[in-house]
Amino acid sequence: MKRAATLDSWEQTKLLADERRLRLLRLLMARPATLTQLAARVGKSPAWVQHHLRQLERAGLVTLVEERRRGRVREKYYQATAGAWVLQRLVLPESDQPVAVFAGSHDLALEHLAQDLAPYLTIVLHPVGSLDGLVNLRQHLCHFTGSHLWDESGLYNTPYVRRLFPLHEVRLMTLAHRVQGLMVAAGNPLGIRSLADLGREDVRFVNRNPGSGTRVWLEAHLQEAGLQPSQIRGYAWEVETHTAAAQAVASGRADVALGLEAAAAQQGLDFIPLFAERFDLVFPQHQTKALTPLLEAIQTAHFRKTLAQLRGYNPAHTGEEIAV
Repeated sequence: MKRAATLDSWEQTKLLADERRLRLLRLLMARPATLTQLAARVGKSPAWVQHHLRQLERAGLVTLVEERRRGRVREKYYQATAGAWVLQRLVLPESDQPVAVFAGSHDLALEHLAQDLAPYLTIVLHPVGSLDGLVNLRQHLCHFTGSHLWDESGLYNTPYVRRLFPLHEVRLMTLAHRVQGLMVAAGNPLGIRSLADLGREDVRFVNRNPGSGTRVWLEAHLQEAGLQPSQIRGYAWEVETHTAAAQAVASGRADVALGLEAAAAQQGLDFIPLFAERFDLVFPQHQTKALTPLLEAIQTAHFRKTLAQLRGYNPAHTGEEIAV
């Protein structure tokens, strides 16, 4: 049975940046071959193949699997050490200042926090959605993530974290409680009041990306509104942040979006509140020390003041740790 492996060193990555070596490796992933056989496939000399093969062998990507004698000739068969490779590398800037990569749900308060911490900690924000953020964290492609995933139990985040991190080697800390709802043009000219209005023929919707906490909540509650995605104009139009969704409505390209009250206020939109949610930061236990500037900043009066200035944000439980 063939198994996939992860490219876990820069040496391996650099070797495969050369398309010639990559071609040899792909051939040896399919089946074992000799230098002569490989040379015939790529149209090069056996000596040329041997040069590149030795580099792949030293990097642990190729190995000698069999030797056969044919008269006076000894044939060596090489094969790739895995059936496929996955390239997963977190590339960080070379800097004297510590760097923390965030991959997760988009949040306006976190953007403010990243700006405030810039002199002490560089926070690189990568909005991929709550679910993909947790997956990124599990695959070591970020240092911390943010999530607001609603579960059928009524709980936020913990059911997903327990499933993805069964050993509970992560911590959850509440950043804020936030209000989400329908963002509509100023004055609400179409009279939109509820999710049921998304099914109207005169209403254009802009959606969030799959795996985002907002999208997960929406898909779970559409049935209650008696709607199927196919009934909603614009359901396939997806944006990655609350800000982008609000901008689509403000520009007139869409009539309604589901998103944060704070994002609606920033764009001068009207807002119909639908639910309050808990937004948590999730990070590995071993990253606690590296994230100390961030975790300390969350506890400050300055940050709570920032939250209070964002419409729909509630700092009452900010900084509280949630038991996994």
